Amino acid sequence: MSTKLGWRKWLTFILAGFVGQLAWSIENNYLNVYVFDVTARYDFIPVMTIASAAAATITTLFMGALSDRLGKRKLFISFGYILWGISIFLFAFLDPTSSLNIVANNVFLAGTMIVIIDCLMTFFGSSANDAAFNAFVTDTTSENNRGKVESVLSILPLLALIIVIVIAGFFVDVPVGEIKRWNMFFYVFGGITLLVGIASLFLIPKDTAVPNKANYWGNVIYGFRPKVIKENPVLYTTLLAFTVFNIGLQVFMPYFILYVQNVLLITGSDFTICLGIVLLVASALTVIFGLFMDKIGKNKIMIPALIVGALGGMLVFLVPASQAITKVGMVIGGTILMTGYLVSTAVLGAKIRDYTPSTEVGLFQGVRMIFCVLVPMVIGPLIAQALCQIGGESYTNEFGQLVYPPNKWLFFVTGVIFLMAIVPVIFMMKKERQIINEK
Repeated sequence: MSTKLGWRKWLTFILAGFVGQLAWSIENNYLNVYVFDVTARYDFIPVMTIASAAAATITTLFMGALSDRLGKRKLFISFGYILWGISIFLFAFLDPTSSLNIVANNVFLAGTMIVIIDCLMTFFGSSANDAAFNAFVTDTTSENNRGKVESVLSILPLLALIIVIVIAGFFVDVPVGEIKRWNMFFYVFGGITLLVGIASLFLIPKDTAVPNKANYWGNVIYGFRPKVIKENPVLYTTLLAFTVFNIGLQVFMPYFILYVQNVLLITGSDFTICLGIVLLVASALTVIFGLFMDKIGKNKIMIPALIVGALGGMLVFLVPASQAITKVGMVIGGTILMTGYLVSTAVLGAKIRDYTPSTEVGLFQGVRMIFCVLVPMVIGPLIAQALCQIGGESYTNEFGQLVYPPNKWLFFVTGVIFLMAIVPVIFMMKKERQIINEK
């Protein structure tokens, strides 16, 4: 395969990747805040996270196989983004301050509807992004440029989060006493996603994937066959490493904004500035690493990146609340944590693409989702919920319910789990060397 990508592919990677991450950023960060604002209950957060992870995995498993079967990536990406945008609009109708509110301020019904619409949003998003877009990236890149491409893609979630935070500052991250306009927040991002879906009809190059005419149901379970696992030991060991790493990520990430705002008490413009510094610096460092990743070698970067992420988690754990050092400590610890997270994501993601069989790219997207999304997004939040109940203080909300806010132990455990991910990485490296020596 030619290593030259060209402007059209790069623009597709960046635009579709970035806007997709805008939508995921809303789901992964602000839906947690939204459901708490609407219900004043934290217990909807792990339920929503697990339900969304299950929906994403099942969708990617079936839609990835269908995308391979038809040899169509563009169709799934474009129309998936259009429907994804429309589904984001639906959250606006649950805003209790909106005249279009359809749940009549019923807390349980509102929380349940948010979870259901989140699953619908996930179905369209996973069809477009997880199944088709990820396969498109693998189809159109090679081992010689995947490190660079993956580094760019890995920073998009944080850049997207910056944009989401800035726009949220106009509508929902408002001073105490002001009304949050969640409906406008969802209208803006739903509209952006919808427009990019329309634009992608004209931007995305012609499909190069060859239709896979094998039995569809056989393709759905293809990546789970013992024979396939045995034939691809490096791929599955890397997926295992990514699983452990992402469990650590899901321990703190769903609660990160809530922790910074509600526990460290960094709010308003201070919150925007501090988090902006963290995300921009971490993103810049990741891009710099990405420029040299393919030349240095992915294996030489994996373990140091995980150690850096673990160190960052430990530093955030040590940051005290409501003190002079709080903002500086959060910026330093957060930057180190996010840099380790981004670089680890980039190098592990590139390694997975390197060892994904080129003729069955779509078939492995569901497998990737189980390892990298479903298992982490089930186990991680459950660990986090237990930590919130064990290691923190509780309070009774306005509805008389006991609430357990996030606490610093989330970050300590994240650091420990990041270090645990080094074990499967070492096994992966040994297996790769063994295969190279045999050849």
